[in-house]
Amino acid sequence: MSSFQESVSQAAQSIGRSWWVFLLYGIAAVVFGLIAIMRPMEAAAALAWAAGVMALVEAGIGIVALFNKDAPVSKAWLAFYILVSIVFGVMAVMFPLAMAGSLVLVLGVWLIIAGIFRIVFAIRVRKEIVGEWLIALSGVLAIVLGIAFLRNPAIGLFTTAIWIGAGALAYGVLQVFAGFRFRKHKPVEA
Repeated sequence: MSSFQESVSQAAQSIGRSWWVFLLYGIAAVVFGLIAIMRPMEAAAALAWAAGVMALVEAGIGIVALFNKDAPVSKAWLAFYILVSIVFGVMAVMFPLAMAGSLVLVLGVWLIIAGIFRIVFAIRVRKEIVGEWLIALSGVLAIVLGIAFLRNPAIGLFTTAIWIGAGALAYGVLQVFAGFRFRKHKPVEA
């Protein structure tokens, strides 16, 4: 048996033994999905908190980049981006229920700024990396989403929570089925 086949066989045995992990992930996702669909505003508060954590992580990465002498974006622009990310992140983490109502507006502004940042970054590194257009495209999409959130925040918040709930529900059901299927998995002997 080749080393590749041995690796595949070991991976299959590992999946068969850890089927319950897939099942637990699936159950958690189904529960979150149902809560998000039935109680979208509470789910929106949880999403506000998660978006705040994400913004703080990005700010931390930005701070590291700020002290890098080879940063592809101006220090002033990077500092502004970090400041906006910290303000948004702290507000969302400390006041998730209050932020849920205004999340879409704040998120819309943040997405526009983040989109501009990504486009500027993609332009600056276009000669250094392959696929910079994907970074620029993500920036354009962030700007479009930010503008959509600013135009109709209430519907945006409600719709976003429902769609995330539906996605989590579908993901969870698939994980549950995968878990039960992996439970029955018997590795083929060579």
